[in-house]
Amino acid sequence: MEYVIDSKATQKLLKKKLKYSWRRFRECVKSCQDPHIYEVLVNQLCFYMLMEETGKLKIYYADESGFSLEPSIPYGWQPAGEYVRITPVGGNRLNVFGLLSRDNDLHAFSTQGTVDSKMVIACMDEFVKTITSKTLVVLDNASIHKSKEFNAKLGEWHKKGLLIFYLPPYSPHLSIIETLWRKIKYKWLNPGDYASWETLVKAVENILKSVGKELKINFGELKYVKEYKAAII
Repeated sequence: MEYVIDSKATQKLLKKKLKYSWRRFRECVKSCQDPHIYEVLVNQLCFYMLMEETGKLKIYYADESGFSLEPSIPYGWQPAGEYVRITPVGGNRLNVFGLLSRDNDLHAFSTQGTVDSKMVIACMDEFVKTITSKTLVVLDNASIHKSKEFNAKLGEWHKKGLLIFYLPPYSPHLSIIETLWRKIKYKWLNPGDYASWETLVKAVENILKSVGKELKINFGELKYVKEYKAAII
């Protein structure tokens, strides 16, 4: 005989008993990774991070993100018996290219246009003017980071002390700037910031200016770095 649990309350109690919790679903890309390539590149990144700890190198993690009037607020406190309804709105999009270090030094460039290879190169040209020591920029494998035009600039940047390191494919968790984008979208932006396009742009720009000052992220020592240190001792 089969029993069907048709009460939502009963299902909720059962899930709690089984130690389920209400959390966001996460995308899983681990199955897309090549284990060998992943291990080799992660070890290289860990080596560079140890160099940074000894003051021989400065590492920045770079990436793009976009902000629009369709908010990224999946959860929130609501009055009893009332619902806060968010209506998706299309239209403008504020795109940001950022470079972030583990000590919260952020270089951010925003545009309402498209983030293409030409823009990324222009941002990198501006960023390289600010470096005072050997610097490594960590990027993912997006086509705009590997275009013919982008590759043509590598030699010029290298002479100025800037090197490029590409993460293993399908490894966004290795880039700390992904944490910054999540903080902005899910914590630091408020529902009122989506009242208009102008208020959203102002809010995002203010947040970007506040990173490293009023707003800081404690990255600590990453798990894969601890494992790497343990392996080489």
